[in-house]
Amino acid sequence: MNAPQDKASFKPAYDVVGTRPVRPDGVEKVTGKAIYGTDHVAAGMLHGAILRSPHPHARIRSIDTRKAEALPGVKAVVTGADFPSLASLEVSLGEGSGNIAAISRNCMAHEKVLYDGHAVAAVAATSAVIAEEAAALIEVEYEVLPHVLTIDEALAPGAPVLHEDMFTKGLPEKPAEPSNAALCFTVGRGEPDAAIAAAHTVVSGRYSALAVHQGYIEPHACVASYNADGQVQVWASSQGAFMIRTLCASILGISQADIRVTPLEIGGGFGGKTKVYLEPVAIVLSRKSGRPVRLAMSRADVFRASGPAPGVVADITVGADADGTITGVVMEFKMLSGANPGNDTHSGAMSALAHYNVANCRVTGWDVLCNTAATAAYRAPGAPQTIFPVECCIDEIAQKLGLDPIDIRLKNAARPGDVGIMGMPAGEIGYAECLEAAKAHPHYSAPLGPNQGRGIAGGTWGNYGGPSTATVNLGEDGSVLVTTGSPDIGGSRAAMAMMAAETLEIAYEQVRVTIADTSSIGFSMLTGGSRTTFATGKAVILACEEIIATLRARAAVMWSIDVSQTEWRGGAVHCLSGDKAGTSLTMGQIAAKAGFSGGPIAAEVALNAQGFLPGFGVHICDTEVDPETGHVSVTRYTVVQDVGTAIHPDYVEGQMQGGAAQGIGWALNEGYVYDKAGRMDNPGFLDYRMPVCSDLPMIDTVMVEKPNPAHPFGVKGVGEVPIVPPLGAVANAVSRAIGLRVHDLPLTPDRVYAAMQGKS
Repeated sequence: MNAPQDKASFKPAYDVVGTRPVRPDGVEKVTGKAIYGTDHVAAGMLHGAILRSPHPHARIRSIDTRKAEALPGVKAVVTGADFPSLASLEVSLGEGSGNIAAISRNCMAHEKVLYDGHAVAAVAATSAVIAEEAAALIEVEYEVLPHVLTIDEALAPGAPVLHEDMFTKGLPEKPAEPSNAALCFTVGRGEPDAAIAAAHTVVSGRYSALAVHQGYIEPHACVASYNADGQVQVWASSQGAFMIRTLCASILGISQADIRVTPLEIGGGFGGKTKVYLEPVAIVLSRKSGRPVRLAMSRADVFRASGPAPGVVADITVGADADGTITGVVMEFKMLSGANPGNDTHSGAMSALAHYNVANCRVTGWDVLCNTAATAAYRAPGAPQTIFPVECCIDEIAQKLGLDPIDIRLKNAARPGDVGIMGMPAGEIGYAECLEAAKAHPHYSAPLGPNQGRGIAGGTWGNYGGPSTATVNLGEDGSVLVTTGSPDIGGSRAAMAMMAAETLEIAYEQVRVTIADTSSIGFSMLTGGSRTTFATGKAVILACEEIIATLRARAAVMWSIDVSQTEWRGGAVHCLSGDKAGTSLTMGQIAAKAGFSGGPIAAEVALNAQGFLPGFGVHICDTEVDPETGHVSVTRYTVVQDVGTAIHPDYVEGQMQGGAAQGIGWALNEGYVYDKAGRMDNPGFLDYRMPVCSDLPMIDTVMVEKPNPAHPFGVKGVGEVPIVPPLGAVANAVSRAIGLRVHDLPLTPDRVYAAMQGKS
């Protein structure tokens, strides 16, 4: 690789890394030729439909499928009785873990339905119309049970319990009675209560945010084929083909070797496509019908029956000295995780103060269940909900002490070498650099107009590495094929090609990247947690280095010299001694004669990537509040982020802008709304108000490149952090615009107007 040091900026200068080439999958996607979940067609394919519960909590007394089975064109009908009974067993989901029995019951209800939209039966028929008609003919007798929708309802004495075998984990002693509290988790250090009692300034408050959906454009969809020999093929749009294989095998009692999952293109995921909903059902329908079956969710199904990010209620108290030093923090938050235990409580607690060096703190998180769809990851899962109240309190302290909101954060910022709340020392992190860049940005000093406010917020996400496999093969003409097991949800094909080209010192256009199915490459953890460019990229780089070693060895054989007398430079092997000294062989020249020097030239690397570092960001948000309606407009927005090394700056900036847009929506508009009967009121993009282009200004970006020394090109994950600061940045901007603190998201016009009128 060619990485001379630029002494002026201390940033490595590369030939390919850091440039902005066209993404290799771009043309097919913009021309509509790319194959997504609902595009895939298998020979003889049937169409599936799922009957979903209209009740948020009910016991299934009986299911009569006879009318549906008698309808011409219907080839199979399945219910929970067609699925194996499973014992409780924790399995890895890549981003967190889950109980396999609960995951199975979430795909198809057994005995009880737990939320509006819970699947109770499925049909496969010769057309989608017939399948929908047949599903409507299925008669289900329910015993409707009391339901709970909020944290207060779920934890109230005598509340109806979703799972009779659930006892709160994490308490000193096992509770005597089951409850809807799945977990209590506490992390902390020092003496926070004493520190707060002795503090110069103390602020406290209760903050809340509703559950929100990831809002991916493509709904969940798959095609499954159960062959006569017991072999299963699945084609799906998902963030993890191996995750699908593992969960389907566990749910249905099938050997993993008998399941082949082919990843299709994915129309957005953001963490929401790290679970299975349809795939096991499609396999059972295919097994029963003897033909391939396609299942796809409608948009209403996506909202009602796939996982949003959990809502939260957080109580927080923060103490500080007169100079702004944070002396103590105590926070207790409750995540509302829906029908099954979630994975956001641990990560939320660990993230809450990870961007600050606080000597005395205690963060307690609760995982609370209710009769809504089981939640799923949504970028930096758990971090936006817990960092939001922290950033609001720091802003309030800055106001009370008359301090600059960036200066107070700089005073308390986590820096390299600081030991975090989990006892781990920070590596080469760049939060302070982000704060300094934000303060120097013209946005921060720009004047504000009437009814306008400026909000600052910081945030972090720990990122991840984990298992990845990559292969690199040379064609006879010297072209390079990189194959990975990581679905591309944010331009990772281009990133892999760029890192391969940089390592091999060849042109980007000389590299092609494919995403393999689960039978064609070794295991790779799902694409999530901002791990792919770091972990899979490491595997690609190491495989390319093996290719270089092989090419040098082959050239040495061809020249009859020792390999030590060869050098790799400029995409070719150069001879340093003997009759051929000063000559070189290109990859194409060596590959063309590979059959005479040892056979095909290929390398495979499987690793469990370590050395990942967290990412940090600082957001600046300007808002204007209409005093007559309470409507909030975002007038200017800037994202500053420590991105390690930006492999492809366009994609990094896109991640920063996209996360900010989603966070702004979470802060201002979005949230799951239920009626008293427990049914979702807004299961569609018309009523679930995601921001569109006209709702947002151009989002400026500043990339702070502080490379990760544990990665050959300095990579840090970048996709999670951008959604973390917006909740606090928007809330702080609105609070400053209207002159009083706001606590509850989303900041819809009625809430803001009521606050201004003193009615909240």
